[in-house]
Amino acid sequence: MKTTNLVTLSSFVSVEDLSVQEVEALIARAQYFKNGGARPHLTEPVYVTNMFFENSSRTHTSFEMAERKLGLTVIPFDPSHSSTKKGETLYDTSLVMQAVGIDLEVIRHPENEYYEELIHPKENEHLNIGVINAGDGSGQHPSQCLLDMMTIYEQFGHFKDLKIAIVGDITNSRVAKSNMELLNKLGAQVYFSGPSYWYDSKYDQYGQFKELDELVDQMDVMMFLRVQHERHAGDPNEAQFDAKQYHEEFGINQKRYDQMKDDAIIMHPGPINRGVELASELVEAPKCRFVRQMENGVFMRMAMIEAVVRGRKLGGLS
Repeated sequence: MKTTNLVTLSSFVSVEDLSVQEVEALIARAQYFKNGGARPHLTEPVYVTNMFFENSSRTHTSFEMAERKLGLTVIPFDPSHSSTKKGETLYDTSLVMQAVGIDLEVIRHPENEYYEELIHPKENEHLNIGVINAGDGSGQHPSQCLLDMMTIYEQFGHFKDLKIAIVGDITNSRVAKSNMELLNKLGAQVYFSGPSYWYDSKYDQYGQFKELDELVDQMDVMMFLRVQHERHAGDPNEAQFDAKQYHEEFGINQKRYDQMKDDAIIMHPGPINRGVELASELVEAPKCRFVRQMENGVFMRMAMIEAVVRGRKLGGLS
């Protein structure tokens, strides 16, 4: 991958509109930061706040580490003590953030496409603040998607014709949706597996659905998804869920691990349900990239934040 181009965006909410060249540039920039490359020199302060309306360990901490490594000033935000608890809209909360001097909001929200009202204000609205999507409902998770692409690229050096299986609770996974779209754009061959009741035929445009044991020894990447119990309200399959049975049918155990190709890798966005998607003893196994994904997340999020800082000409950058 040879690119020196720097991506510039006014906000970063989805991977849908990224070109292949922009994805390559973001991976290259994240690798640059990972290899000790100098951060951009800010000549003016840039203020950012992390607004997480859903629980998060990895993404929240990773974004804050990325922000601090870039030299941004992080202003705390606690949704449980904010005026959203009094009924204030996300738009009005963002208006407050802009008024007090916040330049960027990193937001995780349970509503799909919550960001539309923020980045496309109405004619009589004047909100102009940078938004970075840290996950919207079951919609998009651009930073997880791009750190996954970085991790795959580190292993194989390309995407063309790689065979990648996405396994598990696909319907409820924003990671699955972001990754299937971008992997297709990058030239990979995508396959799906897991419970058929958590799969929708609308994803057939991105890949084939097959039984897990038909895929294990053929794939370059086995990407497992967390079973998202919190999104299964009203789902009759939730009441019948059995962790042991799920692991036997749809999880990665030692037998399946041993059947994988020598250079194949396991991925998982976290948090892992140990003994469900992955056997506990395989979480840090040689073929598993779970820890590497988290490490790469900091550097990819640095690249994403920098793209918005440059796109909005903040900190004296252009």
